[in-house]
Amino acid sequence: MRSEALLEETARGLRSRPRELPSVWLYDARGSELYEEVTRLPEYYLPRREEQILHARSGEIAALIPARTLVELGAGAANNVRLLLDALTSLERFVPFDVSEEAVRANSRQVAADYPNLSVEPIAADFERDLDLLPKGDRTLVAMLGSTIGNLSPERRSRLLSQVDDALLLGLDLVKDTARLDAAYSDPRGVTEAFVRNALTALNRELAATFDQARFAYEARWDGEEEWMEIGLRALEAHLVAVPALGLEVAFVRDEFLRVEISAKFSRERVEREAREAGLAVEAWWTDGAGDFALALMT
Repeated sequence: MRSEALLEETARGLRSRPRELPSVWLYDARGSELYEEVTRLPEYYLPRREEQILHARSGEIAALIPARTLVELGAGAANNVRLLLDALTSLERFVPFDVSEEAVRANSRQVAADYPNLSVEPIAADFERDLDLLPKGDRTLVAMLGSTIGNLSPERRSRLLSQVDDALLLGLDLVKDTARLDAAYSDPRGVTEAFVRNALTALNRELAATFDQARFAYEARWDGEEEWMEIGLRALEAHLVAVPALGLEVAFVRDEFLRVEISAKFSRERVEREAREAGLAVEAWWTDGAGDFALALMT
């Protein structure tokens, strides 16, 4: 059952202008599978660039933060984090934290099998609301990889950063040529589109909503002022969508955009400013050879 807070946020987003959905709706079991397909697309460079940095720098990260506990926020399939699991020789506990219960538990079982000396303690929850569920203790490293933090607006990033009391390792997609960004979010196979449309499928299933996929076109566009990709669905015609579980009827006009996700792109200056405003300091900054992606270590 979805939390009352998420239902309230969903109702607020559908009433707002522009309309938007919390991106949590993307990540049911099917959505998590689709996202893993997205990460393997040749156009979607982010995980491969992050992997290059982790291959080169995990030992350095382990020397700077000899953690006993590693938390991964937005863990998903827990792929790149394995490079940290290998490097952190002092590690005793791994806490994958993800909104999709099916995905986080399945992947936790695999990590536990591959790292039998490690205590694996999965948490299925929303990291924006439930960070109080994290275990307490010293020598903890919190990792948020894959530029997951880019899915949050500046206000929500600020709120999250100010809640983290431990060392924080952030994966960050950097500002770059918009043609490459467009290609990364509009793959010719349509996997990204299927991933985004799955949010409507989840709403129809869980809230008895009446979203008709045929009445929406997928759209991913660059917002140069905000420096983010805005990803969602555009109404092809005026129509009404009922969401009985929220007591809502939503009237879409033709060409109205429903935002499902943003993917912010970063500069070092912006990251350091946001960290400073949240009471954190960027202790180390590493990029891949092409300068596409960065890892920032904050304390």
